[in-house]
Amino acid sequence: MSKRAYNFCAGPAALPEAVLQRAREEMLDWHGKGLSVMEMSHRGADFVGIAEQAEQDFRDLLSIPNNYKVLFMQGGASQQFAQIPLNLLPENGVADYIDTGIWSGKSAKEAAHFGKVNIAATGKAHNYFDIPAQREWQLSKDAAYVHYATNETIGGVQFDWVPETNGVPLVADMSSDILSRPINVADFGMIYAGAQKNIGPSGLLIGIIREDLLGKARASCPTVMDYKVIADNDSMYNTPPTFSWYLSGLVFKWLKAQGGVLAMEKLNREKKELLYKAIDESSFYTNPVAKECRSWMNIPFRLADESLDKAFLAGAEERGLLNLKGHRSVGGMRASIYNAVGLDAVQALVDYMREFEKEKA
Repeated sequence: MSKRAYNFCAGPAALPEAVLQRAREEMLDWHGKGLSVMEMSHRGADFVGIAEQAEQDFRDLLSIPNNYKVLFMQGGASQQFAQIPLNLLPENGVADYIDTGIWSGKSAKEAAHFGKVNIAATGKAHNYFDIPAQREWQLSKDAAYVHYATNETIGGVQFDWVPETNGVPLVADMSSDILSRPINVADFGMIYAGAQKNIGPSGLLIGIIREDLLGKARASCPTVMDYKVIADNDSMYNTPPTFSWYLSGLVFKWLKAQGGVLAMEKLNREKKELLYKAIDESSFYTNPVAKECRSWMNIPFRLADESLDKAFLAGAEERGLLNLKGHRSVGGMRASIYNAVGLDAVQALVDYMREFEKEKA
């Protein structure tokens, strides 16, 4: 088997090699059953066991309280931009949205199709490279919920604090930083995350929702999108993305074997400090994000001379450092260093950056 590359893709992102090896071993014959997980009935005892274990491991990793349901859904985070207001925003209600980048902006725009949206704070004045302090927020008195994205994959800003909402349910898009460090689930009414960054392959969305928020869906909400229906049917009202669910379960087991989210926090801190240090100590590379809200997961950086971008990317690919091109809306470079990206990958990137600077500066 050829050496695997270092994958810095923002999503679908790197998966732990041990998980891929395990999936390969079980691909044609899961536990002696003579078939793949992809071929199983989702209602059969074997897959139900896989699903239940995955949920329990996920609950263990995040210490999820018993009064929260865990939902395994299709559609990704972008579907939740509509599904959340259909479930949580009354016909004549208002929802507060915090606009800190492209994804939180998209969520607010989609929610506006279903009711009144109040942009309670925006980072637009800072070109989305900073997060407005909570004292600047203009929260509604009677909001149904307050929505924000904990980490913006494109702009590279991340909250290192949990907003105070005075009892209003806090809804958080944690697609790109869930499981990267500990959180207190009880601080939130709902957490949701697309799988394809820190959980598993694309095709799966995991929601964590407090039980008192179930049963509030509008009459116009499609049955398949009603959180209570999904919860009451153990996420199997319709056929779920079974293989993504199974692979995510393998990732949860891998995370537990690494020491859980506390161990991930330690490793992720080392990785991000190594890369930011290399950027900050150089006049050749820059990161535009305010230091107090720099992302641990997605680190954008620019070269002093943009005409060297193509050469930088070509050289990186030759060394097996893949998917470093920045998002088309931002440009430059971006290194996504999720849980499955090891410290060795970040060190290899830093070594190459220094080598390239020495050659071109």
